[in-house]
Formats: sequence, structure tokens, C-alpha cells
Amino acid sequence: MKTFAIIPVSRFSNAKTRLSPTLTPLERENLLKSMLKDVIKVLNQVVSDVIVVSSDENVLTFVKDAGAIPLKEKGATDLNGALMQAINQCSSSCDRVLVVPSDVPLIRKSHVEEILDMGKDFDVVVAPSKGGGTNALLCPTSNLEVKFGECSFFRHMKEAELRGLSWGIYDSFYMSLDVNTAEDLGEIMIHGSRTETKKFLKETGLEVISNHGSERLRIKRIKR
Repeated sequence: MKTFAIIPVSRFSNAKTRLSPTLTPLERENLLKSMLKDVIKVLNQVVSDVIVVSSDENVLTFVKDAGAIPLKEKGATDLNGALMQAINQCSSSCDRVLVVPSDVPLIRKSHVEEILDMGKDFDVVVAPSKGGGTNALLCPTSNLEVKFGECSFFRHMKEAELRGLSWGIYDSFYMSLDVNTAEDLGEIMIHGSRTETKKFLKETGLEVISNHGSERLRIKRIKR
């Protein structure tokens, strides 16, 4: 089976606004760029092509240099609309697609290989995020609508059932970690060995501290 990967990316200027208390706007943009490099690099080792869909020309230029195929989003649409545009465009060139967000920098080649291997037994494979979202979705290029958003993990399974498609769950700590909070940054710094993302965070002057409060990890900026 020929598989393409699709990564949806919003505008660099809107990158990771929930991290505003921890990172400056420029740092948040560079964080997203680092995560994109990590995700694209891993996917390129396994799938036939990696496509990034975005409405931001700066994103499209950046990912072309990073080894992905840029695809301009057409018209004003939401995340799922942009993804369906990309899937429809891929449908004549591949058998299935693997949708991966831009903010899962702990993804590894083995994860992708295992997800594709599960695709031999299931029509749809879903890797859940720790918050109930979807951090990887392997699906056919037709007969399914993507349902990214709140609690999308459950919505994708329900969508598969409604379409008469079999589904399987790929459960992985590393794949479950997307980056939205300072605590997530701490996890990257602990587990993100040899990633561009960890390298960037260290260069930014952040260090991770164990915490016994409501959050397990705390991020501190080193004074220079």
C-alpha cells in the first residue's frame, strides 16, 4: 500500500498561544518550526510523500526547505476542511493517508512503522493524545471524514463504525504527547533526545524541574 503523510499547520504568527506565559512570540514560532522539522524528518523515513497543508505562505516556504511538499489551503475553511482538501488531492496517488499534527516531536520511525503495520489488519488506526484528541490517524483516502477537534479520538472511532470500517488503537506515551503547556515542554526536554525541539528549548535557556504540586514538571528560564 502506498501511504502519504499529511501535516496541517496554522499560521506561524498564531503558533502555540497557550505558551505565551513561557515563550515570546518569536520563540513560539521557532518552537513550531523545530517540531515541524522533527515530524517531517521521521515521516520521510517511512512514507512515500509528506504533504503540509497550510494557508500561510511562510509555512509553505519553510516546509519545502524541510523536505515536505507544500499544499496551499483553498478558501476560508477549518482544520478538517483543509485536511479533506489535502486527502482528496492525494486520493489519485496513494491508497491511504497518515494525518499527523505538527506538534508531536517525540514521534519515532518505529511508531510510524507500527501504525502502518496495524493498517494491514484495520481500515483505520488512531493514536490518541493524552487529552482525548488524535495525534495520528491512518485512514483510506475515501469513505471517511476526518473529525479533528475536541475529543476527536472518540469521534474518529465512531466515524469509522458509521462507515463500516474496522479500527484499531495505537497507544503510545511518546505519540500521545503534543505540546500545549509548559509541562509538555518539560516532557520534551526529558524524553526528546536528539530532537530539534529539545535542542531549541535548551538554546532558549529553559530547564525542567521536578514538581510535587498540581503539575509534575515546572519550567524555569536560566538567567544568562
